[in-house]
Amino acid sequence: MCGIVGYIGKRQVFPILIKGLKRLEYRGYDSAGVAMINDNGDLSVYKTKGKVADLEQFCEDKNITGTVGIAHTRWATHGEPSSVNAHPHYSESKNIAIIHNGIIENYADLKKKLVADGVKFRSDTDTEVIVQLIEYIQTRKNVDLLTAVRFALTQLIGAYAIAVLDKRDKDQIIAARKQSPLVIGIGEDEFFLGSDATPIIEYTDKVVYLDDDNIAVIRRGEDLKVVNTLNDTLNPEVCTVDLDLGQIEKGGFPHFMLKEIFEQPECLENCMRGRINVEANNVTLSAVIDYRRQLLAAKRVIIVACGTSWHAGLIGKQLIESLCRIPVEVEYASEFRYRNPVIDSSDVVIAISQSGETADTLAAVNLAKDNGAFVYGVCNAIGSSIPRDTDTGSYIHVGPEIGVASTKAFTGQVTVLLMLALALGKEKGTITNEQYSKIVSELCTVPEKMKSLLKLND
Repeated sequence: MCGIVGYIGKRQVFPILIKGLKRLEYRGYDSAGVAMINDNGDLSVYKTKGKVADLEQFCEDKNITGTVGIAHTRWATHGEPSSVNAHPHYSESKNIAIIHNGIIENYADLKKKLVADGVKFRSDTDTEVIVQLIEYIQTRKNVDLLTAVRFALTQLIGAYAIAVLDKRDKDQIIAARKQSPLVIGIGEDEFFLGSDATPIIEYTDKVVYLDDDNIAVIRRGEDLKVVNTLNDTLNPEVCTVDLDLGQIEKGGFPHFMLKEIFEQPECLENCMRGRINVEANNVTLSAVIDYRRQLLAAKRVIIVACGTSWHAGLIGKQLIESLCRIPVEVEYASEFRYRNPVIDSSDVVIAISQSGETADTLAAVNLAKDNGAFVYGVCNAIGSSIPRDTDTGSYIHVGPEIGVASTKAFTGQVTVLLMLALALGKEKGTITNEQYSKIVSELCTVPEKMKSLLKLND
């Protein structure tokens, strides 16, 4: 749940980094930090245990000039919460700094080898191993930063989203991802970096979502360059983010959870818009039209999800079995991915995730595809990994959910699962026309009923 922010351009970087970190505070964290190449050419790392406000206060008497930098909020995994273990982390020479989301599973083995070669570590984190390895390769092989990063990433086992600065090149940020989300915002002669789009949308709605094993070379005054670990140049898709600033602000509510509870009626209207006709008697899902054969041929449906999405899946099981007469299993993605499930081309796997980046669910998707299953995604975040990796699916269109306890995402997931069950049941002939029309009509009344309930409890 850690947060990443980055910027390179013409503006002063510190205010952008701090504002971005505040936008990511909903993720939870125990420390925060920034790394900037200031106007003197120094690579300064400022970090502290506590909140972003504590970091701001800590930086009051520091040199915070500069137009390139990276920032991070950390939730402790390796090493206790402390300013030493907070990100960013320097390399041994302090020429390079890094921020990182994810877990490096083989960090202990890598650290042992680096220590044996004389590298000195400052923290207890797995993240520091990455930056020390990058510098070790850069120095020993006399290569540029991109090459060192590429070689280092081939040695890592685990998940990562990283951003790297080198004080010897103030016009560049190197970023990369594997199983941890990373978004690049493209502005006018400037670039933004985020673990999601919330720190970016104030400045631009044009973004690139990096795929696994992608490495972005973000250079001032140049077009974005994306390569893989073999240095093959890739052509990433530039997407438009359908998100406005008001959606990620509290809007007069004391906290996000209350705001999102009250947003549910409008969110469900958005979820159903364009999918239920104006007469409120018919559901149309493009995925069911485009992939009718695969969906109707299913002998079994397996729903994989985690947390709240798993609970939505339990309701989806009842709906699909009742309306479509297809057996449905609901599995925790975290368990599904680590066993050897019996699955084949006669199965349809439905993967549910609000963020579209849930690591266990994403791994379950890939396992299902490897075994020939047809995979349907139910997600909220447009352009996220699961929608890109599944065969088809449906967005729930409820807007960003910032509150930790799910509200509108859960109701949106259940609504999409009901519409899917209705559309399939009609195609299969397992539901009468009278039942079908009655349920569709009742579904359309839910937003108004929710408004009445929320007004009573206001």
